[in-house]
Amino acid sequence: MTQFAKGDHVQWNSEVGIVSGVITDVHEKDIEFKGRTRHCSSEDPQYEIRSDKTDHVAMHKGGALTKVE
Repeated sequence: MTQFAKGDHVQWNSEVGIVSGVITDVHEKDIEFKGRTRHCSSEDPQYEIRSDKTDHVAMHKGGALTKVE
């Protein structure tokens, strides 16, 4: 599984197509995000990402992300 770090530029597929952004935080413990509990661990972290175009903040597991060079 690919691990990402704070500051990495990544992209993911959303309902509006491919979106890119920068990882602003890495969560390794369960966290409440937008009214839902997101289950995270050091083996399976979730990444908080700010969209390049809209400043929208999303959270995804590493399997949904691809690093952008």
